Amino acid sequence: MRIGELARRAGVTTKAVRYYESLGLLAPVRLPNGYRDYDEHDVRLTQEIRALCRLGIPVEATRPFLQCLDLGHRHADDCPAALAGYRDAIDELTRRIEDLTARRAVLMAHLHEAAHRNSRFSRAEGEEPMTDYTSLPADLPVPEDDGAAAHLRGARMPQLHLRATDGATIGLEALGAGRTVLYIYPLTGRPGTDLPEGWDTIPGARGCTPEACGFRDHHQDLLAAGVARVYGLSSQDSDYQREVTERLRLPFQMLSDPARDLARALDLPTFTAGGLTLYKRITLIIADNVIEHVFYPVFPPGRHAGQVLAWLAGNARRPASAV
Repeated sequence: MRIGELARRAGVTTKAVRYYESLGLLAPVRLPNGYRDYDEHDVRLTQEIRALCRLGIPVEATRPFLQCLDLGHRHADDCPAALAGYRDAIDELTRRIEDLTARRAVLMAHLHEAAHRNSRFSRAEGEEPMTDYTSLPADLPVPEDDGAAAHLRGARMPQLHLRATDGATIGLEALGAGRTVLYIYPLTGRPGTDLPEGWDTIPGARGCTPEACGFRDHHQDLLAAGVARVYGLSSQDSDYQREVTERLRLPFQMLSDPARDLARALDLPTFTAGGLTLYKRITLIIADNVIEHVFYPVFPPGRHAGQVLAWLAGNARRPASAV
């Protein structure tokens, strides 16, 4: 057969076939007219080279396997030299894996250090944040109001106790006097942990860290505007949330609701990503244990604390004596 047919049947290019010949891996018969004439054995050899290369064995290292076939063995790895070829390939892969693992560890260490370094600054310490948390990529999908929060204004908070990141248990039905800002978010990422697949394509999913940093940087402003307390809430466990509060130096507590009890009690909107059921981003302003105002949908997350401040400025509460 001609070189084109061999290449087609073996699934390679004619250029690859010529390269194999230049290395002496193929030795076709020469016809009187000078053309190469390949047979079924050449097809088998070429297919074997291709299969071994796909496993990561270099073309030059396939020779022991081909020689095994030339000796009449049924399988290319029936010979001791072929087994040695496997071992050499495995040793090389092991070295590469160790090298890549070491490089990955260094990159993760740099990422962890940078994440902590860029989040050490807050207004509570008299310094401006070094990172711009207010902006997100322009191509992120914007969430739309699907009406899932229309029923919440005026609803009473349920009798529900959740664990805070400081170890305390917070009763949502008895938050205390004054306004409470309860911002509910899907999940925060952290260095070395992958977000669910397709996270950036879910409207409103991305931005939990910018939102947390926004409430951190505006915490004193919120207190000055009459807010008594601020809480973040997600379905992540307290240990995961505690890492975030420490890394970002949040001056308020996070509440953990892994069973999404608040979602069931108030019929809050949720979504599914990566096999997880998560809260949609929503913020409740609570006064006297009643939901006074609802922000939904929330976008962009990094500027949301400023949106809450603007609403508070236009909706100041009158002192009890003036009622």
